[in-house]
Amino acid sequence: MKTIRRKLQSEQGTILFVTLIATAIIGAALASYLRLVANQNYSVARSQAWNRAMPVLEAGLEEAMAQINKSASAASLVANGWVLTGTNYVKQTAFDGEYANVKIALLAFPILESQGFTKVPLGNGDMVSRRVRATTKRTSPFTKAMAADGQIDLLGNNVTADSFDSSNVLYSVGGLYHPSIRRANGDIATNGQLLNGGNADVYGHVATGPGGTSNFGSNGAVGDLAWHAAGNSGIQPGAAADDMNVEFPPVPVPYTLGLPPIAGAVGGTNYAYVLSGTGAKYSMSSLSLSGSGSIKKILVTGDVSLHVTGNVSLSGQAGFIIAPGARLRMYVGTLSGPPVSASLGGSGVVNGTGNAANFSYSGLPSNTSVSFSGNAAFVGTIYAPSAALHLGGGGSTTYDFVGASVSKTVQMNGHFNFHYDENLGKATSDGYYVVTSWNEL
Repeated sequence: MKTIRRKLQSEQGTILFVTLIATAIIGAALASYLRLVANQNYSVARSQAWNRAMPVLEAGLEEAMAQINKSASAASLVANGWVLTGTNYVKQTAFDGEYANVKIALLAFPILESQGFTKVPLGNGDMVSRRVRATTKRTSPFTKAMAADGQIDLLGNNVTADSFDSSNVLYSVGGLYHPSIRRANGDIATNGQLLNGGNADVYGHVATGPGGTSNFGSNGAVGDLAWHAAGNSGIQPGAAADDMNVEFPPVPVPYTLGLPPIAGAVGGTNYAYVLSGTGAKYSMSSLSLSGSGSIKKILVTGDVSLHVTGNVSLSGQAGFIIAPGARLRMYVGTLSGPPVSASLGGSGVVNGTGNAANFSYSGLPSNTSVSFSGNAAFVGTIYAPSAALHLGGGGSTTYDFVGASVSKTVQMNGHFNFHYDENLGKATSDGYYVVTSWNEL
């Protein structure tokens, strides 16, 4: 009996030992599994945080792009939270507990670096980061003859858009437009949904925003030189698209302090104002000239800038005269405040250089209206992304508008010939910066 009891006790002990061993093994397996699951969850959370670091650093890069497009001068980059450290401008931008460290190396073509830091949700404060380096270049806003953010209406009679290239002796006559060397790159495009071409002749292409429509009358035509030479009407197959989607950055304040223009005499002739000097900066609260005679004209003899913060009105025989070899950069409006208009009537802008790059009109955000209605030819560029552009009248020759324009909307009336200088699309000294390469470090 004792032998049987001892045997049972021995068997029970063995079973208990085996159970304990099995339990330990299962417990260890469960612990390993839970550890594996926890590690997997942490890896997933870390991967999500790593992916989220990309939009964080992208936001940093966008802020850097906005800063260099506002001004590429060393003095003005020390603003909006940017500080100079060594040879770079740096800033930390926070986004709800996450942040980006951004650096600008201010070279001829700035190099940007942005490192985005994000929290790992299950990491007890652990952070992950990604870093990107981007190179930039300047690009011209004038890659088309006429561009707008909203509706374009080409009304009136004998409206024509074509192109030439002032930098190419094959496609210009002494750097100037002539019908004999006409080219078909007078493209017209809008981000909006409607381009009313009327009976205009467009030597080039037209484009609207996605789903938009380009309408032309029975006497209108859009296409290449051969299409027009054959007397075709309507839009040549392949000459219209609805893929226009371009951002037009606002014009920043060009400078804060400028000299007041003063009257002067040049060559025995008196002028209302004489703008001279190399790099000279002038400022006015408004500009209004009307009447006849040289005393109602503004003579530009140097490479100068003029910022008019208020309204501009030129009528009668008043206008600008840009002497050969001179250049005028004209800015109108402010970043905010009451709407500002500019009416370039009268003699308008007589650009004696014949080069559209030597007169540039830039409308700041408050500049909501620009009109050109004189009988003189306009040679220059208009960049006023917040303004309704009205082109009326037209000269007595085919040399009406030479250059390019960017505006909010466009309305063209009367007899008007629009000649796009393709060289403006290659000239980038006054353009804005865009990213040309993007490499993760």
